[in-house]
Amino acid sequence: MTLTAFLSSFFFLQMVSGAETPATQSKSLFDIILGSSTSGLVVIIVLLLLSIIAVYIIIERYLTLTRAGQVDHNFMNSIRASVESGNLQAAKALCQSVDAPMARMVEKGLDRIGKPLDDINKAIENVGNLELLKLEKNLSTLASISGIAPMIGLLGTVIGLIISFQDMASATNITPQVLSNGIYHALTATAFGLFVSIIAMAGFNLLVTNLDKVIFKMEATAVQFMDLLQEPSR
Repeated sequence: MTLTAFLSSFFFLQMVSGAETPATQSKSLFDIILGSSTSGLVVIIVLLLLSIIAVYIIIERYLTLTRAGQVDHNFMNSIRASVESGNLQAAKALCQSVDAPMARMVEKGLDRIGKPLDDINKAIENVGNLELLKLEKNLSTLASISGIAPMIGLLGTVIGLIISFQDMASATNITPQVLSNGIYHALTATAFGLFVSIIAMAGFNLLVTNLDKVIFKMEATAVQFMDLLQEPSR
């Protein structure tokens, strides 16, 4: 029996027995979850934990990326003025006062002034790579949640259907009430798994977009700083 045929039979039985059985009080989603089997509750709890982790990562990474991209437009102009005047200490102090990857990259470049430009460029790239790893923290976890959550929901669906078939096999009179618990469990797990996946996937795409903007600013800052160092030799 396919899943479609099984559900059709369930609703047919419900229509046939509607005149024979008294109307039952509709259940809330909370009641359905509490009425699930032990395995069903485990699935729901796991999905709930995944949703909490996903929301935490989304909020924490969003705030981090937002702070990382907030650099004053006059930052490089101030660095240029300090370097051209020979006041490297003022330039380093400005970099240390700005909590952003771009500032740390420029500070590393200032520390390498006097060495070959290739060495300076490589030092800046190394700092940029380290900063990028920090910015990408937990993004892979969020992507994993978006892929795992539907699978866990599907597992809950399969468990719910197994429970329904077991109830059918052991019941002498098959009624919609006998099957309802398993059906409720199956559909609830599927819906919750998809919901968690949608939240995680939407958050991941949002964070990747913001990360790309920060990376662009980091690359632009590195280019501007290297151009600044080459200006006197032109």
